Amino acid sequence: MMSKTIIVTGSTDGIGKLTAFSLAEKGHTVYVHGRNAVKVDAVVSEIKTKTNNQNIHGLVADFSDLEAVSELAEQIKKNIPKIDILINNAGIFKTKEVQNKNGLDIRMVVNYLAPYVMTNAILENIKQSEAPRIINLSSAAQAPVSEAVLIGKEHDSANSTYAQSKLALTMWSFNLAKQEPKITVIAVNPGSLLNTKMANEAYGQHWSPAEKGMDILLDLALSDEYKNDSGKYFDNDKGDPKGYFSPAHPGAYDEAKINALLVLTNNIIE
Repeated sequence: MMSKTIIVTGSTDGIGKLTAFSLAEKGHTVYVHGRNAVKVDAVVSEIKTKTNNQNIHGLVADFSDLEAVSELAEQIKKNIPKIDILINNAGIFKTKEVQNKNGLDIRMVVNYLAPYVMTNAILENIKQSEAPRIINLSSAAQAPVSEAVLIGKEHDSANSTYAQSKLALTMWSFNLAKQEPKITVIAVNPGSLLNTKMANEAYGQHWSPAEKGMDILLDLALSDEYKNDSGKYFDNDKGDPKGYFSPAHPGAYDEAKINALLVLTNNIIE
């Protein structure tokens, strides 16, 4: 198998870290991302030591700060000429600070706006790959996106804002798949209430091991089986041990809503 160059955002813990580890074991070049440089360095060292793969690198940016995301994208553009796979895994549910410095909801920023900004900035590098893939981490929780919440004018509950951010990500995912026919873009719910820090902090419980989420991310990222599944939504809650493609929220198929979302999004990030 050819070694691929793979970026996994939010990979200092949870299924992101498990996925980075497993990709390293398989001999790929892996970029671990987190917001804390010390933690990123520690995870990079740990993966190198345990897998004996030296092609592990760190990327640092706080995804609640879109300027930091843009700066990271510039570094990536310069330093990683060809990206085979981008796994947009970074996500946030519970947060002490609800707003970032620009007054936007942090869940909206980390879960949707940051991957949107970063992915679009590095698309040319992704297109250098012979068979590029972008895997976007959605959720079973998807709710219609409120313009007021998206632009930070109103605040909603954690559950509602999280669900809105995940539908926004899924809508953009489907749009990106249409715009970029050379890239396989798949949105995935990796499984609800996996045994991760995020689920345990939010709900104090879990239903499935975190490995269930890792397994589907590896599968969608690497398996030939999915090369013609661009623009789809994979629901890993639907089966055991593995789910299947199924419909996302109806809003994800509404062209007018998607276009309105993208206009708003581009206004926010300008």
